[in-house]
Amino acid sequence: MLGIRPATGRDAAAIGRIHVETWQSTYAGVLPAAYLAGLNTVRRAAWWADELRRPEEQGRILVAELDDDGVVAFGSCGRCRRTPPQWKDLPSSEVGEIYTLYVAPDFQNRGVGRALLNRLLARLRHEGNRRAMLWVLALNPSRFFYEAVGGRRLGIFSERVAGAEVEEWSYGWELERN
Repeated sequence: MLGIRPATGRDAAAIGRIHVETWQSTYAGVLPAAYLAGLNTVRRAAWWADELRRPEEQGRILVAELDDDGVVAFGSCGRCRRTPPQWKDLPSSEVGEIYTLYVAPDFQNRGVGRALLNRLLARLRHEGNRRAMLWVLALNPSRFFYEAVGGRRLGIFSERVAGAEVEEWSYGWELERN
């Protein structure tokens, strides 16, 4: 059975492992191979452990776990860091962002990502956001998932990631108020 809950420090190792595994599988051929090979689960877990200790992150980092498999996905959300131009009419305090949404490769296409995304959007709605958005690399095949779950493509942004020039697409959702 799938459960979704706020992450704790005990989840940092699983989160670090999933983070590295998903980047290595998703971005092979997109980001430099040397960069992907150099990703380290121990360092990534330590970074997440630091994030989980920050009081402002409490409840904003979630894990999805299965009874027999443990933590199989994680996601995080918070205040929007780069508002798409179409939403400049809203105060920044009313636009939330999904920062991360990673499902371990062996557990993709099983509804885990959809359930986790819905919980992250609910969290942002609970915090008073009227809209939510996320950024995804244009060459990430998961971008079609965001379209399938109602995300509306908002814009395109280019930046350097791991030394490679990449294009990112933003997707957005209107959040209904309770």
